[in-house]
Amino acid sequence: MPNSRLVLLIFAWVAFSMLGGWASLFNREEMRVNVAGIEPLEGQGLEMRFAVKLRVQNPNDSPIDYDGVALDLDLNGHSFASGVSDQRGTGTVPRFGETLISVPVTISALSVARQALGYASGDSVSKVSYAVRGRLAGGALGY
Repeated sequence: MPNSRLVLLIFAWVAFSMLGGWASLFNREEMRVNVAGIEPLEGQGLEMRFAVKLRVQNPNDSPIDYDGVALDLDLNGHSFASGVSDQRGTGTVPRFGETLISVPVTISALSVARQALGYASGDSVSKVSYAVRGRLAGGALGY
């Protein structure tokens, strides 16, 4: 029976440690992400490729480690481009700091055609709205 007590003690310690870790995640502010630039890349066939540079700001008092990035770009309410990168570099957004991350994105010919048809059908071109969604992946938890 001494082994079962040891296992129970270890299990309890791990559970309390995880709860403390999760509690710290709940007190985190959301990171701020802005598109800092877009540069053309070589595409294949009917696709266009760009390197989207993101400025990621961490308003929290602890650094955030990452080892991958996923990005979706919507244009006028429709999916337009997506990209992923296993970029690590320093792999950290410093506490109360920022970092620049480059993500290669692909735009399909279908996405371009959908946008062009929307404008040709009489949609107003005076305002273009966009939304960027994504995540930084790090270890077992994503941010």
